[in-house]
Amino acid sequence: MSLADMGTASRSAGGGGGGRHYDMATGGGAGGGLPGGRMTHSLSTPSGVDGTPSTPRHRGGKKLTVRIQMLDDSITMFQVQAKALGRVLFEQVCRQLNLLEADYFGLEYQEVSTHTKYWLDLEKPMNRQVGLSLIDPVLRFCIKFYTPDPAQLEEEYTRYLFCLQIKRDLATGSLQCNDNTASLMASYIVQASCGDFVPEDYPDHTYLSSYRFVPHQNAAMQRKIMENHKKHVGQSPAEADLNLLETARRCELYGMKMHPAKDVEGVPLNLAVAHMGITVFQNITRINTFSWAKIRKISFKRKRFLVKLHPEGYGYYKDTVEFFFEGRNECKNFWKKCVENHGFFRCTAVQNTPRRKTRVLSRGSSFRYSGKTQKQIIEFVRENYVKRQNFQRSQSFRQGPLNASSRSQSHTYVNSSISANPLLPIDTDGYYGINGNMSLDRRGEITTPPTRYDLTLGSDKSSSLSRSEAGTYDVIQAEIQHAKRQELATGVATASHQNGNGNGNVHPLSTQHDIEAEVKKRKWPTEPSYFLAKELLMTERTYKKDLDVLNTTFRQVLSLEDVEQLQPLFELLDSLAQHHNLFLRDIEHRMVQWEGRGGHEAHRIGDVMMKHMAALPIYDEYVQTHLDILHCMNDMYEGDERFRQVYKEFEQQKVCYLPIGELLLKPLNRLLHYQLILERLCDYYGEEHLDYADAMAVHHLLVRSTKGIRSQLPDSANFVELCELQRDINFEQLVQPHRRLIRQGCLLKHSKRGLQQRMFFLFSDLLLYGSKSPLDQSFRILGHVPVRSLLTENAEHNTFSIFGGQCAITVSAGTTAEKTLWLAELSKAAADIKNRPPNMQLQLTTLKNCSSSEEGLDLFGLSNGNNSSLNSSVNGGGPLTPQQQKLQLQQQQQNRTQPSRSNTALHVCWHRGATVGLGDHLIAAEHQLSGYLLRKFKNSSGWQKLWVVFTSFCLYFYKSYQDEFALASLPLLGYTVGPPGHQDAVQKEFVFKLSFKNHVYFFRAESAHTYNRWLEVLRSTTQTQDFKNIHSHAVLGN
Repeated sequence: MSLADMGTASRSAGGGGGGRHYDMATGGGAGGGLPGGRMTHSLSTPSGVDGTPSTPRHRGGKKLTVRIQMLDDSITMFQVQAKALGRVLFEQVCRQLNLLEADYFGLEYQEVSTHTKYWLDLEKPMNRQVGLSLIDPVLRFCIKFYTPDPAQLEEEYTRYLFCLQIKRDLATGSLQCNDNTASLMASYIVQASCGDFVPEDYPDHTYLSSYRFVPHQNAAMQRKIMENHKKHVGQSPAEADLNLLETARRCELYGMKMHPAKDVEGVPLNLAVAHMGITVFQNITRINTFSWAKIRKISFKRKRFLVKLHPEGYGYYKDTVEFFFEGRNECKNFWKKCVENHGFFRCTAVQNTPRRKTRVLSRGSSFRYSGKTQKQIIEFVRENYVKRQNFQRSQSFRQGPLNASSRSQSHTYVNSSISANPLLPIDTDGYYGINGNMSLDRRGEITTPPTRYDLTLGSDKSSSLSRSEAGTYDVIQAEIQHAKRQELATGVATASHQNGNGNGNVHPLSTQHDIEAEVKKRKWPTEPSYFLAKELLMTERTYKKDLDVLNTTFRQVLSLEDVEQLQPLFELLDSLAQHHNLFLRDIEHRMVQWEGRGGHEAHRIGDVMMKHMAALPIYDEYVQTHLDILHCMNDMYEGDERFRQVYKEFEQQKVCYLPIGELLLKPLNRLLHYQLILERLCDYYGEEHLDYADAMAVHHLLVRSTKGIRSQLPDSANFVELCELQRDINFEQLVQPHRRLIRQGCLLKHSKRGLQQRMFFLFSDLLLYGSKSPLDQSFRILGHVPVRSLLTENAEHNTFSIFGGQCAITVSAGTTAEKTLWLAELSKAAADIKNRPPNMQLQLTTLKNCSSSEEGLDLFGLSNGNNSSLNSSVNGGGPLTPQQQKLQLQQQQQNRTQPSRSNTALHVCWHRGATVGLGDHLIAAEHQLSGYLLRKFKNSSGWQKLWVVFTSFCLYFYKSYQDEFALASLPLLGYTVGPPGHQDAVQKEFVFKLSFKNHVYFFRAESAHTYNRWLEVLRSTTQTQDFKNIHSHAVLGN
């Protein structure tokens, strides 16, 4: 039956004996039931549908009369055979609602004795559902998977149902937040329900007193709601719904359903599962989150719930975490919810395999998620979209609760909303909430120690409490299998990733030929403006996440004193984050319209950007104050040991994929990227284009704002790089006024023992060189040359000499181009410092010419933090005694810093023999890109779809843009980029090749425009050693 047929059949359900019957045993709803078979009940008729089941057509099997409580509290009654699968009931409920995005929802019921809430298992018979009473069963239709991004909900009707759930979560205390946020969400509810605020109708806040928004509602709260309601004049119900969802999703407890448990020490906890992973709460305070990327496997054994983590790299002190539930049923219930959430949010497709039948020796539960994944829902709805008739929203906001008789007599079309009272009146005594309170009822504690049993058969019936039943779900294996069947963003499916250890029973989701044939039917936009708008969307998602890292995650780890000291920073970040949440939402909506259902007027993006240029004053203030904030943060780092430790630990977290200083420069870089996109849009548009005027206006505004950025960014980037180097090479007072970093890179130093690898750091006044310590993998400085007395001499091949005072150093570069870069910048630095006015020169007059360049570093205002190479500070510069060496080693261990990330420019230059200058950092700041790419498997012809972020000379790889942190990274310094050669045998379009020595990677873009953009930004990094670009990579300014 088509969607149109469904609507026609449903609309005929309201009259006489021709209504539909709901015999669940048939698995479908046939029209034309027998007359005279109606049941008499007071609350059986749902709001909008005469849902009374008609007399069944066939006999046999026990029948259950099931009550379904909808999101608006209306009750619908169905009859279903006791042996019918739960899927039969769920599909009939969704068919009655004419619901297209059905897999976000589920049917929930509560076990009477334990108050545990279960989801109806769609693959099990009704009479075998754990904890479901077969006497007058009541189930609740509600959200099962809370999407982290409501903009991905395609239908307005689905968003409306989500809003009904949010209203209930607020009213029952399941969604707890501060009063300001709660009053804002309540005001959106009022706006969607009764329209604009009218002073004549609502003279004071008492018009809200009859309804319950939050459990602790009072007059002060109602006044806040009224004040917010006044601000929403002009918002349509659909806009108010979307604003409500956008606000709710930013709440920490959004979608969190608490499950009581205890840790190994018996401390009471609450566990919740959501799109990002498994979260641990104490009461309602989140204390830990195990993201899906951290988890290797989840399992349960009787009432023990086990989370097995990856053994390294995630900063947790052990690889298996245990929790204890009240009983086996509660434990398995939570385990099943984890399996379903992982399958829905993390997998692109699931393979429906039949459950194992009971065997003598069971291997545990075979439960797996069997519905559509979030990705499949989005694609399914876009391919099967039929414009829905306008559904009717409730108009009963000011009438109070509806009684049973009025509810049963209310008839509207099925395509209308399930329209009952959208707000929850305070005087509703019989209200029965879906989600319950934050603290759930629990059974008494088991005082006797659990008895251990060998793994034996465990029945899956509701009455079984077998102590031996267990279940295991391998998160990694599930993701690998789903990735093998992953469909590409351009419509080309990935081939199955076969290797020597592959499972021969795993097959692709569909054949390459079938999917490519399907792609040809789709018509994707091809104009350059579409791809520029899409680039704006992709990079905006990354930028928003960068803001959240600073504004939310970093702020949470700081003490109150530190937050107060950095209050100017967080006030600006908070304003920017709020603005870009709305900006990102508007871009996503516009792109959805552009890609299919919008008219020609939707094929533009300048008007969306113009709408949000109101944030430019915030950026102007950030540009003026950001350097002061950087200096303040550096002073706190150097002067406060506690802050320094927190700072270091946060930078080691996976979520902080860049140094904090570089993240603080992201707002400046973002405006530069906006300007680049607008310049190219204006170049593409003609003056007659619909979007040209808006695009030009935005471009003029950005040019004015970016002038200040371009003048200040070199100083800011230089300061950030100096701070990072000071910490990485463990040198104090490296950050000095007027000192500029010019270049850092790896050269081979000639010595009596042969060629030795050394890192050279060229500053405007000083040349340092050092090596990486094999003891603690940290860098230490071995020598220096003052730039004021520096001379260079060219030699054969790639060799040149550096003279300073009585010191002479001979070095070799990796290539001629690299040698040319070093010679040019060394000579330029020496000339610049001689031409500098006396008041601009650093106080280096006490530096003495010395034969050993390891002497006299302290005279530069420098001191080696680990004292590992300066013998002059101990024993007069002579050899150390064994006792002094032991003392020095202990001091090194005490002062040893935490290991820095291995993909920074310093470490990459060391390992690959590369070089990078400050000019390269400035170029990289303007060349950042995000989006989906396909990575070719090394040992097969398959491709893997990844979300890729390019920034700071490095590619970061994610499963999707919603992931908290990267799965892997690939620094590109030293790599070459270009199209594949004939010998590579890659027979695909839009493929580029990254290679460094024997490391080769192939990536595929979705279009020619995207391919060219990736080549452009990647070549901005990989061409840094090209001697033709010496002048463009010279340091900007003196």
